[in-house]
Amino acid sequence: MWDDAFPSFLIGLREGLEGGLIVSILVATLVRAGARSRLPQVWTGVLAAIAVSMSFGAVLTFTAASLSATAQEAFGGTLSVIAVAFVTGMVFWMRRSARGLSGEIKEKVTGALGTGAGVLVLTSFLAVGREGLETALFLWTTARAAGESAGPMTGAGIGLVLAAGLCWGLYRRVLKINLTRFFTATGVVLIVIAAGVLGYGLRDLQEGGVLPGKAAYAVDLAGSIDAGSWYSTLVQGVLNLTPTMTWLQVAGYAGYLAVVMTLFVRGVRANAPGATAAATPEREPVAAGRRRPGWVVPVAVVAVPAVLAGLVVAFARPKAAGAQTVAVSGTECGKGFTAPKPGRQTFQMQNTGGKTSEVYLINPATGAVYGEIEGLAPGTTRDLVATVAGGSYAWRCVPTDGKAVTSKAVSVTGGGAARAVVPVSENDLAAPLKAYKAYVNQGLATLVAQTRKLDDDIDAGRLGRARADWLTAHRTYASLGAAYGTFEDFDQKIDGRPDGLPNGVRDKDFTGFLRIEYGLWHAQSAKDLRTPARQLAEAVAGLAKAFPGQAFDAGDLPLRAHEILENTLQFELTGDTDQGSGTGLATADANLAGTRELLTVLEPLLTTRAPKLLPTVDAGIARLQKLLDAAHHDNGWTPVDRLDPAGRQRLNGATGQLLEDLAPVPDLLEIRKSA
Repeated sequence: MWDDAFPSFLIGLREGLEGGLIVSILVATLVRAGARSRLPQVWTGVLAAIAVSMSFGAVLTFTAASLSATAQEAFGGTLSVIAVAFVTGMVFWMRRSARGLSGEIKEKVTGALGTGAGVLVLTSFLAVGREGLETALFLWTTARAAGESAGPMTGAGIGLVLAAGLCWGLYRRVLKINLTRFFTATGVVLIVIAAGVLGYGLRDLQEGGVLPGKAAYAVDLAGSIDAGSWYSTLVQGVLNLTPTMTWLQVAGYAGYLAVVMTLFVRGVRANAPGATAAATPEREPVAAGRRRPGWVVPVAVVAVPAVLAGLVVAFARPKAAGAQTVAVSGTECGKGFTAPKPGRQTFQMQNTGGKTSEVYLINPATGAVYGEIEGLAPGTTRDLVATVAGGSYAWRCVPTDGKAVTSKAVSVTGGGAARAVVPVSENDLAAPLKAYKAYVNQGLATLVAQTRKLDDDIDAGRLGRARADWLTAHRTYASLGAAYGTFEDFDQKIDGRPDGLPNGVRDKDFTGFLRIEYGLWHAQSAKDLRTPARQLAEAVAGLAKAFPGQAFDAGDLPLRAHEILENTLQFELTGDTDQGSGTGLATADANLAGTRELLTVLEPLLTTRAPKLLPTVDAGIARLQKLLDAAHHDNGWTPVDRLDPAGRQRLNGATGQLLEDLAPVPDLLEIRKSA
């Protein structure tokens, strides 16, 4: 999560310190001037600034959520560009102002003391409010880029807490910070981060149709860089650099970085080194003022922005024309549902019960599903969008640990036909599961014989023959991919990787096929490999004996149709699991064979639900198989790292396309609750 948290941590620290320094100087000036009675006015301004900033963040969040996907991209991209402008201005302002910050605020406070409470409140509000609005805007853009990750909010929170501690230390004369050096260093980092946010914003504007060129890629490294790796995630989270970037993104990123960084560095060189943070203001005369009730103004400055934000959100999120509010619960399922008009309709599903529920819009005669919401929490409302045509419709509500309830059906006339997914039950998957378990049992019986032969080869010192037998056995195991989740601890013993082990490939817990592969292709002796070979044979025999009694969730079969090749793309086609044999493509070929077998047992269910899916998938399998066959020759398999760039790109592209074709399978064959 740190990769998502770091940019926001830096913003929280910097903006918090910037606003906190101003507040510290405000407070110090009042204290030194003997005007402690005026401190509540400072805190009132600060509270108002915080309330406005949080309300602004709420408006951003809820306004964007009400827009269409394309409009959200355009909205987010626009605000990203605005955020970059704010951050850029802030960076240059703080570079110029760090040296004279204390004197500047002192001058403002001195003037405020002589003009009344309202001006002092306004002074503190404006001083902190700008930083708050900038923080809210930047946090919104970084949180949007991070998706569901809590990193941005966590990082910002830590940064703000640390900034508050530093400012308190400054006020108490415990710490001294050279503001010029601090803001110069963080300025450089923020310029780099802002360049990434600009690139991300330009991409959003392209996705939203505001800017052209969304398919004109200047960089496309998706086939050679694992987007899920730690280093890729870190770079994307901190710098917003992605494996694929358009020409406009690259131009915006590079142009911004070149121009802004050059101007910033020139300005730094032109300035003398800065002074420390908190200067001590001289004592100022105290202006008399009428004391007001302590609770009125603080309540007002919080309530007014919140109410205004609520009104903006309410008007920005109008109820869809003709949208019905439909109750979801074990006792009121479908309450408020009337026959809708044909066409694309939005239903506002409101959980009026006390349990989290799933809700489905169904054909009551066949159980076919037109739309669904999972995990609808009590007291919450979410939109369900579905296309309605002629036919019969009802709602099915399934509370957690409760009994499914079906509402009264309504009839709709006209509008052609609506697409629905015929639900799958555990009983529907029983026959495919039985067939696949028989396939796995047969494969394990074959594997037992193959690993015993491998053990015999190594025991007799026939290492050349052992290399060939190792590949045969490993391919057999790789073809059983859909059952990996059922093998429990046996999978780690049979095909575990050295990742995370204290001593890596030399760790005593590194066992199985990959351990033997490392030894066979790193000139280890038969004596060194006898124990791992015996352990592998024993583990395979144990698995073959245990598998018939292991729990195999029928719902795993549709998931594995996609996951087998997903793992292939992540591990085999990157060479991540290669321990020296260079046979990653041979393993990928076995994974493809396992996927083909799995689709064979699922074919009856898929054909009735998506007749065009399997022909498309079969064409993708044939395309990938042809590329793998081209890497197989008399002397073995071409190692992944020896493929030419174009060939590797074609292989990764074909695998990625096949994964995209297989993506609907888990949804089509998901077991939906009906009781």
